[in-house]
Amino acid sequence: MTDRLPSVTIVRRINASPAKVWAAITQPDLMMQWWGPDAGPTISVVADVRPGGRFSVVFRLVNGDEHNPTGIYQEVIPEKMLVFTWDLPGTKERESLVTFRLEPFDGGTMLTLTHEHLPDEEARNSHEHGWNGLLDKLPVFLGDDR
Repeated sequence: MTDRLPSVTIVRRINASPAKVWAAITQPDLMMQWWGPDAGPTISVVADVRPGGRFSVVFRLVNGDEHNPTGIYQEVIPEKMLVFTWDLPGTKERESLVTFRLEPFDGGTMLTLTHEHLPDEEARNSHEHGWNGLLDKLPVFLGDDR
């Protein structure tokens, strides 16, 4: 049976090596500096990056709303692929799946983010907005001043 639940796929070209992008999406001290969909602060990060390890980020939006997505790492291939479940407490969304794929590309990295198994179009649109905001911040954090 085909999964008919909505998903989001975003592709970004980043002028940083896969190693630098990997570090930014897996190291809590680095994630604290940029993770989140807008200019609001990241409050805490847990990233036990191994299959079965726990993921948890608390961030506050500029409007004051606080969110704490959590999950479990499913697949970890350093500098290539990171897959984890995504559970956003307080929403009708329960467990969905996030995949970061990193591919070397012309001195930088082609990053593909896919968020699957979202409950409905409203959740899809909200996450697409949030992920785009987060991915807009990543190149800036990594010093990509294009």
